[in-house]
Amino acid sequence: MRALIEAPLLVTAPPSVRYLTGLVSSNAALLVEPDRARLFTDSRYREKARGLGLEVVEVPRDIYSGLPEHLPPRVEFEAERVTYAAWSTLRESGVELVPRRELVDGIRAVKEDAELAAISRASAITNECFERLAEEPFAGRTERELAWWIESLMHDLGADGAAFDVTVAAGPNGALPHATSGDRVIEEGQTVVVDAGARFEGYCSDCTRTFATGWLPDALGRSYEVCLRAQEAGLAAVRAGAAGRDVDAVARDVIESEGLGDLFGHGLGHGVGLEVHEQPRLRPESEDVLAVNGVVTVEPGIYHPGLGGIRIEDLVVVGDDGPEVLTTFTKELVTVR
Repeated sequence: MRALIEAPLLVTAPPSVRYLTGLVSSNAALLVEPDRARLFTDSRYREKARGLGLEVVEVPRDIYSGLPEHLPPRVEFEAERVTYAAWSTLRESGVELVPRRELVDGIRAVKEDAELAAISRASAITNECFERLAEEPFAGRTERELAWWIESLMHDLGADGAAFDVTVAAGPNGALPHATSGDRVIEEGQTVVVDAGARFEGYCSDCTRTFATGWLPDALGRSYEVCLRAQEAGLAAVRAGAAGRDVDAVARDVIESEGLGDLFGHGLGHGVGLEVHEQPRLRPESEDVLAVNGVVTVEPGIYHPGLGGIRIEDLVVVGDDGPEVLTTFTKELVTVR
């Protein structure tokens, strides 16, 4: 990172501070200079930071009010991560602020061996959750009940917890790409979209499967087949050097060729690591390029308003010749009770 900066870099995003220092904190900033790195945090995290062997400077809990006196006259900062209020506080102190875009995020996009091991373990826990879920009764239970069951099982299997709020979306609720599990009772003859991921040693996994609770309307049955073909095509396009927008286009073309393009509105996928959404991005406007040991999702969806939704998502590690798929639960349509 030092080789990429032209002035001292102020890192403030908690996941990036953790990535660079090992400190898990909600209130810290790291200043990276050519010959030193200083960590600024308040008294709650002071001893924890010192225990990591870092050079620690204690500042008030309002961390930005205490930073200016320690900063050089000119610093670079994470443009996507600093709020306007924080930027204003620093600027009014006389510090020259130079925006850098996606510098640390770009470095984080390529995973090291220990990171890949943690993501693989999180994925293994998620795989086991889906295997056991397929044996559970669905009809007559609420979305929220099943979502809580999945999250509880993650803990039992050794996860830190869920990487994000587990989504169980039945019938019309499944037609919302970012649905929220609620008190809707799951009925027979519906699709149920389940989006879940475990967190292990701070790293996330992410997987979506769509289940059927009996015979489905023709529109949903056909959409499942089209979505699966699109997902497999997208997977085949994942390799080092591929542009995110091009991978997205491969899967999107399959869905559009079947006249269902208007029902697939979101991007094909995203990076996963300490955050469940990070670089690189697979979507039409993405300028990201996939690199070896990047970790991305491939998750096309087809959503019929008022009827139901289909989404199929795998988590994969990017390789030179293709992806290593970490999510192993079957993608054939599973009919549950």
